[in-house]
Amino acid sequence: MVGMSKDYNPHDEIMKTVDRAASLLGLEERDYIQLKYPERELKVSVPVRMDDGSIKVFEGYRVQHSGVRGPYKGGIRYHQSVDMDEVKALAAAMTFKCAVVDIPYGGGKGGITVDASKLSKGELERLTRKYTTLLYPIVGPHIDIPAPDVNTNHEVMAWFMDTYSVLNGQLTLGVVTGKPIPLGGSLGRREATGRGVLIIAREIAKKLGLKLPGSTVAVQGAGSVGGTAALLLHREGCKVVAIGDVSGTVYNENGLDVEEIVSFLRAERGRLLKDYDAPGLERISNEELLQLEVDILVPAALEKAIHEQNAPQIKAKIVLEGANGPTTSGADAILEEKGVTVVPDILTNAGGVVVSYFEWLQNLQSVKWDEDEINEKLENIMIKAFHDVWNMAEKAGASLRLGAYMLALDRLVTASKLRGLTF
Repeated sequence: MVGMSKDYNPHDEIMKTVDRAASLLGLEERDYIQLKYPERELKVSVPVRMDDGSIKVFEGYRVQHSGVRGPYKGGIRYHQSVDMDEVKALAAAMTFKCAVVDIPYGGGKGGITVDASKLSKGELERLTRKYTTLLYPIVGPHIDIPAPDVNTNHEVMAWFMDTYSVLNGQLTLGVVTGKPIPLGGSLGRREATGRGVLIIAREIAKKLGLKLPGSTVAVQGAGSVGGTAALLLHREGCKVVAIGDVSGTVYNENGLDVEEIVSFLRAERGRLLKDYDAPGLERISNEELLQLEVDILVPAALEKAIHEQNAPQIKAKIVLEGANGPTTSGADAILEEKGVTVVPDILTNAGGVVVSYFEWLQNLQSVKWDEDEINEKLENIMIKAFHDVWNMAEKAGASLRLGAYMLALDRLVTASKLRGLTF
């Protein structure tokens, strides 16, 4: 990322926020020191037979950050930038995210260092099955429940679930979430994170006196989170003027045809915005997208997208963090000083883990809920979480990010004390 120092550590960034939240809550370090370290870190070597007959060994990870409030929960990503520091940071963020929305999970995260786009479907399947075998001793429906993340999807989860079930000697649907619907997946799961972004957009707009219909929006990211959020905000009456992906950004100051764009991208795997064209379309860089004068900016793609170098140029009134960790702590301070309202990732993008929780409950109980019921339950949880965070931030005179971390930390420390785990 341009402008980022080489010694940037995402786990340290989260812990800085945790320390500030603890200070505002009046906690001593001994009250929460265990949350500064993952409970378990696993690194595995994943040998895979490639299509050409050669054997390639990939590095895989699973970090279990905190099991204080329930089984570990968190996605698995396949990306060339995956390393232990990134996985540790994402696992910690999951602990706080689950506590913010008050669901009975702790945080976990996994990943493999691999460029998934260079693997065939067969190679991806063999990679997933071997990785699952190596994780088998430490995962399970009551221990650690993985889910899809960057470059993994319902198909990868089906392979993971099947491999675990074979090793376990019985079909174990509840070992992962984000599965295909016929294999115990939940209705509404694929849209859940984007739907959560919409729900939070509605609530923050009410608080700030902004009319959501007619407001201008720019979305960085056109995948399952960014694409869904853009589509739902468009249907809510927002004017989405820009959408970007890894290939660049499409822009139209009069508003984009989001229905057409998302349909185009989803019609074929691997399609990018560079291949889309329409009358009145302008092409701008992803950096320019972040600096557009809009009411709402949704960074839903990269970590560290907003940093100290570009934060002074952000002109949006509201930043809704659809991605994990899209704003560095240095940028956060700049945006706060500018009066930009940042709604943090551990609240904004929690819709995915909430509906994962619903999927897990359905699997454990062998029941199936309809989509309206799921969306209604999601809305109730997200609205309550938003108001809990807002009230905590108001009471402390702090940002919404600090309010969210204070709320989560309070719940985690309370659970630790009640279990007798504090020192």
